Formats: sequence, structure tokens, C-alpha cells
Amino acid sequence: MARLLDVIREDLELTGTKEGCGEGECGACSVILNGKLVNSCLVPAVQAEGAELRTIEGVASDEQLHSVQESFLHCGGAQCGICTPGMVMAAVDLLKRCPHPDEAQIRDGLAGNLCRCTGYGKIVDSVAQAAERAIQVAEESRS
Repeated sequence: MARLLDVIREDLELTGTKEGCGEGECGACSVILNGKLVNSCLVPAVQAEGAELRTIEGVASDEQLHSVQESFLHCGGAQCGICTPGMVMAAVDLLKRCPHPDEAQIRDGLAGNLCRCTGYGKIVDSVAQAAERAIQVAEESRS
């Protein structure tokens, strides 16, 4: 009955997913399981057997950071780094569901993730910038 978080970090040695509270309250351990954002500290590992699992290590492609990751770097959305992987996973999930979110939608999409270092402004800016960049890339590809 190991937690999915422990299997990810200890057995798979994917240490990007962090443990914050261990109670599903902070979102630091967020992963995407079968297309849904979940707190891996609350999921029994057996429930993930045969499932599609995406951790922070699977967000970038090859040597190219995801636009959310780039925006977090550019806007200063990362502080100590404990919440950052979960915030990035929540933002990736949000932008997949809502490609053009306004500030309220961004804040709602990140609501399950806590950051003890910031006032969330730079994090919200990071997600907004990633959404804007996605729009620009889409427009450029149509031209």
C-alpha cells in the first residue's frame, strides 16, 4: 500500500515531484494521472498500475523546456523550489483545459497548490505569459 509519491521518488528515482505536507493540502506532489491532476501523496501506488503517469520530469520534451517552465524562469515564478513542480503541473493541466485563461481562472487552476515563499503574483504572471506565448506560437504557425 505504498503511496504513489513514494514509488515515484524512491523506486523510480524521479525526485522532481516533492513532498510538502503529505496530506494532500499543498499540491507539491501533483502529477497527472490518466489525464487528471492528482496529489500523489494521496494515491495508493496500486491505483496507478497500467495508468498513464506524467511527472515534472515528463513536462519538457527532449532538451526543450515546456512554455510553462520557461515562463517560470523568465518571470521569477520559482522561489525555494518545493512548490514549483506542483505549480508547473497544475499550470500545464490548466492550460490544456483552458488555453486562454484570465487571471481568475489561473488563480482557480492553481488553487490546490500552496507556496510559502511568494504572494503568488509571479506565479500567476508566469502562467499568463505561458498562455500568451502559446497563442503567439499558434498564430505564427497559421501564417
